[in-house]
Amino acid sequence: MTARRRTARGLSWAAVRRSFLPLPGVVESTSYRTPAFKVAGKLLARLREDGEDLVVRANFEEREMLMVAAPEFFHVTDHYVRHPWVLVRLAEQAWRAVAPKRAVAVWDAARR
Repeated sequence: MTARRRTARGLSWAAVRRSFLPLPGVVESTSYRTPAFKVAGKLLARLREDGEDLVVRANFEEREMLMVAAPEFFHVTDHYVRHPWVLVRLAEQAWRAVAPKRAVAVWDAARR
């Protein structure tokens, strides 16, 4: 994926890169044929195959806290329930930042 490629609703991979690459020892890599970030060969985060979610390492306590605090951004699928990862909805986060409040309210109501 190039820096120009964007998730479905507009957040660029370049924005994600700017968050991870300044961290000491972090390098860009791949995991499951998707762009990823690693440190000392260990996976920190990767773009999920859907191109809209970022898979991020988080212990179970942190993950639960994130999902309770902001379920519109953080979630897991059945696949990740027993693993220390959380999914971050990149596209939705970007969309919420610019979408009209009414559109966000309709979206949230439909998901309840």
